[in-house]
Amino acid sequence: MTKSIASYFNELTNEQIQLFDQLPELYAFWNNQINVISRKDINALKEKHILHSLSIAKFIHFLPATKIIDVGTGGGFPGIPLAIFFPEVEFLLIDSIGKKIKVVNEVIKALGLKNVKAKQVRSNELKQQFDFVVSRAVTAFPKFVADTQHLISPTDQNAIPNGIIYLKGGDFTEEISSFPHIDLMDIPDFFDENFFETKKIIYLPMN
Repeated sequence: MTKSIASYFNELTNEQIQLFDQLPELYAFWNNQINVISRKDINALKEKHILHSLSIAKFIHFLPATKIIDVGTGGGFPGIPLAIFFPEVEFLLIDSIGKKIKVVNEVIKALGLKNVKAKQVRSNELKQQFDFVVSRAVTAFPKFVADTQHLISPTDQNAIPNGIIYLKGGDFTEEISSFPHIDLMDIPDFFDENFFETKKIIYLPMN
């Protein structure tokens, strides 16, 4: 059984806990209209999507006014849980598929989140710069770096240099072999659920 989000993050306010509690019902509703999350995963949303996204909050505490872009956000992960967790951080969630962005915008509106926007666009079409690019295994890591490295601002303001924070599972040793400065964090160090057994955070500093 999945433990409560609050049991892993005792710094959450009651308002944040209420927002997280709304997510399963909201996604169940929208997933019935527009399928953005697999049917088998919708009943495990807290574990497979919300907590997985929040592993990034175990790795880094983003400072206020940090700018984050979630590339290939799909249904809004990891961006929406992170936007709830970091209300003073600015998030842009992008995906090339319009129906996914429609769901993301509806969830943002229903939750009343003011620090997050969603846009149907490809990463190579954007000229803006951000402190961090976040994503959940949308493609092979070398391709992802090539597609997104232009989005990283050269000016650091957090405890670690600006870069890419990527959530991935399984064996990806070969994928990351050409990046000598990469850091890997084991998500089971943060959460007890069996789902996270092979899941890791990949951090690639870009400055």
